[in-house]
Amino acid sequence: MTTMPTDCGLIVPAPARRGSSPAARLRSKYISALFAVCLFAVASYGTTNYTITLANPAQHLLRVQIELPQGSPQRRLQLPVWNALYQVRNFSQYVNWVRAKDRAGRELGIHAVDPSLWQIDGAQNGAIVEYEIFADSPAPFGAELNSHHAFLNLAEILMYPVEARNEPVSVYFSGLPSEWHVAMPLPPPDDRFHADNYDRLVDSPVEIGQFAESDFDESGGHYRVVVDADPADYDIAKITATLRKIVSAATSWMNDRPYDTYTFIYHFPHGPAGGGMEHAYSTAISLNADFLARAPEALASVTAHEFFHLWNVKRIRPQSLEPIDYTHENDTRALWFSEGCTSTAADFIQLRAGLVDEKHLEQDLGGGISELERRPAHLTQSAEQSSLDAWLEGYAYYRSPDRSISYYNKGELLCIALDLELREATHGHASLRELFQWMNDNYAKKGRFFPDSAGVREAAEAVSHADFTSFFSKYVAGTDEVPWNDFFRTVGLRVSESANPAADAGFAASRNFDGPMIVSAVSPNSEADHAGLQAGDVILELNGHMPGLDAAQEVAQLAPGDTITVRVRSRRNAERELKFKAGTREEISYELKDLDVVTPQQRAQRTLWLKGEAEK
Repeated sequence: MTTMPTDCGLIVPAPARRGSSPAARLRSKYISALFAVCLFAVASYGTTNYTITLANPAQHLLRVQIELPQGSPQRRLQLPVWNALYQVRNFSQYVNWVRAKDRAGRELGIHAVDPSLWQIDGAQNGAIVEYEIFADSPAPFGAELNSHHAFLNLAEILMYPVEARNEPVSVYFSGLPSEWHVAMPLPPPDDRFHADNYDRLVDSPVEIGQFAESDFDESGGHYRVVVDADPADYDIAKITATLRKIVSAATSWMNDRPYDTYTFIYHFPHGPAGGGMEHAYSTAISLNADFLARAPEALASVTAHEFFHLWNVKRIRPQSLEPIDYTHENDTRALWFSEGCTSTAADFIQLRAGLVDEKHLEQDLGGGISELERRPAHLTQSAEQSSLDAWLEGYAYYRSPDRSISYYNKGELLCIALDLELREATHGHASLRELFQWMNDNYAKKGRFFPDSAGVREAAEAVSHADFTSFFSKYVAGTDEVPWNDFFRTVGLRVSESANPAADAGFAASRNFDGPMIVSAVSPNSEADHAGLQAGDVILELNGHMPGLDAAQEVAQLAPGDTITVRVRSRRNAERELKFKAGTREEISYELKDLDVVTPQQRAQRTLWLKGEAEK
């Protein structure tokens, strides 16, 4: 008897041939009917089709239509509560209304199960759901529509059918002005963009507008460059030249290119901006145009970091971040590696690309050590705990030096130390590069996720054949002081400490990405305190311009006694301008310097270290 397998796990006989007995034909009809029922059960959910209409750019309003295929009578639609940032932002706060109808246009019952979950009744023959959503949060962490352009992180505006999250999806954009175009890291559309599932779709940011565009081929891959900014603020040819160097250095360092095409999306506004968001086949990066003019090297730095994320985070991924839970926090202790070690890899990529030199790296590392050591919390919060506490970063007090450290900052420094320890343990034959390649081969390429810090330690021990228990216990899970000189001496360097007078603002304040800068603490009896500055005040302007991410960075440019002018809004929404003098404090700084005597072996190891390579 000839058989054929089915997706239901049945073995179904082939249809009866002409001339078969009546019993055989009857059995064949029964089996065929059973097979049809089986197929319907398997394919009860087909493609979910989205249409996003730019309904009212002036009012930042999008209209979304979801076409659901036939299936169960009851369907549930979930709008994610977090995306792009480790913060619950409850995007349902922006939904104005939701309606549902069947394919004949008859109204269907729909009601909210909770603030971000809706249930539809009577949808067995399919349904069409429509809703209106407000979008005015800028790139790269938001969804924004205005008269100039649209930028969309789709998880912030698209509900997904809970029972069919893993089924195929498509999206179509309508209501575009005739001169606007769409850039998205999915295959070119027929009239719709298609993705295998919701996760793949929402990992594809969208830029819509009159953007500038360039493309290039490098190291076997094709790259698209999309820029939304004033043409006077950038040179796309220079950007493309920088990107060529970065992608060449990164793919060479990893000996891997897990994509055919990759898209870079850039925004250079004159308002608040700073940072990038990684995606599997693209990145979206926003940098303030005025800051970029003062520090053009920032573009390469952020780009190298976000580009390397296509391996570390998107493919070399901690188990604690999987599966993505759009309804609750995904807690993880591995961000020190996923973010901090990505910064370390970006350092080596820029060095290999010739975009920075040894002096630049040493200055950055000295500054990083200074940043960590100046935060009293480095004695109480470990790198793992900082990772776990990432969900608290939206709160101003949490960001204060007494409360927290940065998993970016300490993670980058720990991976420098880990790299040097690997080299020492193997007499130069293994390094951070070998660790990343081992994790890429044993996790990413096998579709597996690594078990957080234990997985990193496993990789370190696999490439070095040495025991790294103490390193991870003391410096990753613990809060032991890191003996910097023990690590840097292997490459002929030492950490020098000095105390110098510095300007003291008398307050601490920081801004959470696209949020306002909020004062988290005011020193008692300081000039800021006497002027009336209070914790909780929102700083609208600092010394005549929009503040950056951290007030301490702005004050670092001042001298003791300089005037600080802040325009603030109180908790009662009263605005006022305050002026006061910067005080003086003693500031401990750290910098990397050569040992008094650098041996040829240390010099040789430093050369390999700066290349991000091990001995052959």
